[in-house]
Amino acid sequence: MNKEQFERMKNGKGFIAALDQSGGSTPKALLNYGVTEDAYSNEEEMFEQVHEMRKRIIKDKAFTSDRILAAILFKVTMNSKIDGKFTGDYLWEEKGIVPILKIDEGLDVEKDGAQLMKPFKHIDELLANAKERNIFGTKMRSVVKELNEESIKKVVEQQFDYAKKISAAGFVPIIEPEVDIHAKDKAEIEEVLKKYLVEELKKLDKDTYVMFKLTLPEKENLYEDLYDFDQTVRIVALSGGYSRDEANEKLRKNRGVIASYSRALTEGLNVNQTAEEFTKMLDDSIEKNYSASVEK
Repeated sequence: MNKEQFERMKNGKGFIAALDQSGGSTPKALLNYGVTEDAYSNEEEMFEQVHEMRKRIIKDKAFTSDRILAAILFKVTMNSKIDGKFTGDYLWEEKGIVPILKIDEGLDVEKDGAQLMKPFKHIDELLANAKERNIFGTKMRSVVKELNEESIKKVVEQQFDYAKKISAAGFVPIIEPEVDIHAKDKAEIEEVLKKYLVEELKKLDKDTYVMFKLTLPEKENLYEDLYDFDQTVRIVALSGGYSRDEANEKLRKNRGVIASYSRALTEGLNVNQTAEEFTKMLDDSIEKNYSASVEK
């Protein structure tokens, strides 16, 4: 583990840029950016297009370590280059931004009100690849949609089981059990989720560090107690379908929580914008996310 990066993630001021759309979410991300499906004819060309989008964001003068602590990457982005350097090395060496890798292989089918992660078939290979690319941490996502205590418990247990393996390999995992913002019993789901997060934290070895990426809760500061554990490095928030303004309004009400947005970061960016227009839009988005993350 890189100690300088660890210190930055634990105590730095800023937020995490999520640039990790993959698979099924990539065409929509490109469409929002103004790249239609007729611009590519296969998956390889699609990922080339999305790398160009991410490269433009990362290289922009508004995208700096003054406001951005880390960036979450997808495997293809991690293994692609920016100005001759692999993306993780470019982020850290040129920008001072910590590289993190999305590591899950997608969501399993919904069962009993939740979607576990699909079993990780390539985790050892992917972690070895991430080590070669100087990646600091990982991110993995499950989703809870209904108030079913047993399902919520399974989601949390699966996240922590993989987190221990990832930590043992030298990374700091982000545990992301998303709660659907449209869930009927969202507040109650979040209370149960917190209970099991605390239970699992109590079982962690003192040298196993984790971060949490959580849906902004109905009850303000619900997850603040997770910081009572030395193993908790950072709590970050996903936007989960809220607009950037909605997400940031909720974020401001939760002490110790910083943003980790994807769509709410890139909202308004377009392939056809001039360099000046692009920078202005990105700078405005970054400033809004940064302010909501640090002004508590």
